[in-house]
Amino acid sequence: MALHASRFTLHPQKRVLGLGALIKVLTRARRGKKVVLTNGVFDLLHVGHVAYLEKAKSFGDVLVVAVNGDASVRVLKGPTRPVNPAKARAQVLAGLRAVDHVTIFHGKRVTSVIRALEPDIYVKGGDYSVATLNGEEREALRKIGARIKIIPFVRGFSTTKTIKKMKKSHAR
Repeated sequence: MALHASRFTLHPQKRVLGLGALIKVLTRARRGKKVVLTNGVFDLLHVGHVAYLEKAKSFGDVLVVAVNGDASVRVLKGPTRPVNPAKARAQVLAGLRAVDHVTIFHGKRVTSVIRALEPDIYVKGGDYSVATLNGEEREALRKIGARIKIIPFVRGFSTTKTIKKMKKSHAR
């Protein structure tokens, strides 16, 4: 008997919210708590992602992950990406202990999410510096008074490298 993912409802789905619903949840949850926001593709989850998210959570009380929608991933990573659709990536992230909420955004930049959620802290990976963040995103963060934290990469882990390795082994 073949199993189909569409037959299963994953519990973490309750933590995957649209932006409007997330704003309401955070309004109730943030009294006296720090909200941390990060974003990314998170296409094939690996130990580097998990370590990154755990570190991001350590900066505050509530960790929100904004996941790039499929069209924006194609713009950023090329026509063969994402490997997994946004809803699936969001559900996997929501299943992680460190992640409190996940939302999917559809633009190339996360500026609208920053403006809507007004996080206390914004976290990016070590491929960025404060100076190399998108100017619009950086300005939105400045206006709301959010702190920016840059987390170093866990060396040796990369979705792109994993995909290349899989293609190479498949070609044999």
